Amino acid sequence: MAGFRVPGPLVGDLRVVPHPAVMLILEFGSETPTVGDGAGRCLRGSLVAGPGFGSGGGVRAWGNGVECVQVRLSPVVAGAVLGVCPAELAHGAATLDDLWGGEASWIRERLGGADSWQDRFDFVDALLARRATRPPVDPEVAWAWRRIVAGGGLVRVDRLAAEVGWSRKRLWSRFRSGVGMPPKRAAKLVRFDRAVHRLVAGEDAARVAADGGYCDQSHLHRDVLAFTGATPGAVVGEPFLTVDDRAWPT
Repeated sequence: MAGFRVPGPLVGDLRVVPHPAVMLILEFGSETPTVGDGAGRCLRGSLVAGPGFGSGGGVRAWGNGVECVQVRLSPVVAGAVLGVCPAELAHGAATLDDLWGGEASWIRERLGGADSWQDRFDFVDALLARRATRPPVDPEVAWAWRRIVAGGGLVRVDRLAAEVGWSRKRLWSRFRSGVGMPPKRAAKLVRFDRAVHRLVAGEDAARVAADGGYCDQSHLHRDVLAFTGATPGAVVGEPFLTVDDRAWPT
């Protein structure tokens, strides 16, 4: 979990950069923020976004006096915790009002009335533990996801299928049902996430491309553009990426 407070307006609207996690954003600021998904939808208030939300670019967030607790959940546990698996999130995201009904307003009030960030984190932690009612994903799917993350997205899908004793088709189907995307797409998203954070840290693009399994620097450039709708030079200046090392320390 991480807590964010942005006094005043979000300058220039913030680009939503895809991430390999399910994002739960619980807002309680002075004004309700809005996320535009690039397809004409505007999602107001707290929301749940599936892994890779924002892919393709065009997803922006704006608001004034934004305060929120953001939770990053592994896709393999998100369904059990949230009551909705990533594959069920229409268009990649849904408002908390749509998913949890009136409880969303109660959560907002509790977060706004808390005395400290630690109190908010403790409240959210207990809330998610209480709501963990669904069974987890197949152990084979969870194992495959962990292998993809640990390998930086460089693991081949047919090798994963062989290691769990499934056919490639079965792994594709069960993985997509549990995680919300097929394994090849998941691997590509993990690889992109690793690469873009190394670029933000100031590492050489050619080295990042070589280490990340890209054919060359142009391949990396195309991948960043496909996920974000922007060039690597533009993406590395996005505010929420530049504070990731403080909000989500490794």
